[in-house]
Amino acid sequence: MALTDDVVIVRPQTTMASWRRRSLLWQVAGYLAMAFVVLMIGMPVYWTVVASFKESREIYTIPPTWWPEAPTLANYMRAWNAAPFGRYYINSLITTTSSTAIKVVFAVFSAYALVFLRFPRKNLVFLFLLAALMVPREITIIPNYITVARLGWINTYQGIIIPGAAVAYGTFLLRQYFRTLPQEVLEAARVDGAGHVRILWSVVLPMSQPAVVTMTLLALVDKWNDFLWPLIITNTADMRVLPIGIFWLLDQEGVINWGVVMAGTLFVMLPMLLIFLWAQRYIVEGIASGAVKG
Repeated sequence: MALTDDVVIVRPQTTMASWRRRSLLWQVAGYLAMAFVVLMIGMPVYWTVVASFKESREIYTIPPTWWPEAPTLANYMRAWNAAPFGRYYINSLITTTSSTAIKVVFAVFSAYALVFLRFPRKNLVFLFLLAALMVPREITIIPNYITVARLGWINTYQGIIIPGAAVAYGTFLLRQYFRTLPQEVLEAARVDGAGHVRILWSVVLPMSQPAVVTMTLLALVDKWNDFLWPLIITNTADMRVLPIGIFWLLDQEGVINWGVVMAGTLFVMLPMLLIFLWAQRYIVEGIASGAVKG
């Protein structure tokens, strides 16, 4: 009668301890990398805020002070009065909201068509869309300017808004999200007799709210911070937008008063910061939803 011994393999404690140490090291490395990125991104923002409360002599002091010795709000009043920021705000609000609304509408309809409609050469259309993403915006400035000039839209709101109304990235972003939607829900809507407009409005958009909000936020920030095109297409102060107002502050000072410039910069930053704080939960939902569906 042959006896067989059971072989029991016991993992050495040293191996588990080594694995835990490596895991801890990677975790620490990840936190350090994140802290470095936050420092690199946050330091300019912090310096902008702090410098807006400093006098000019303190800003030029070496070594620099990391907190104002005598905080002052005078820079904000000087910045507001040095350029017509009230008018700049109105122009930026008009151009940004109008351009963003048009971009979102075009992106939603074109993305829906690329995903849920059948038409010839659909893949070729999507290929052209991807090709448009590769074209630098600066290349389109001269053709757009010539077109706008021939239409008589120089120094007008439509001249600022229309050339950037169609954005390939928004269509691409929403198309990719629409493709992740459950087909069972869409099929149920079709069985109930819903047409394309009803499906888009009652089914696709509510399920795609995080992606639509994300695309809207990206379009808002892009148009709010747009500098080059409004600078080229406008030629009077009453049609300028906020980013040009910052340039106006730089241009008006013989010796640049950086405290005033930083205060003006905060005029541009704060609205987008508040909108982002409101919309960040939708962005997080979109990222988490995409991770689950992916």
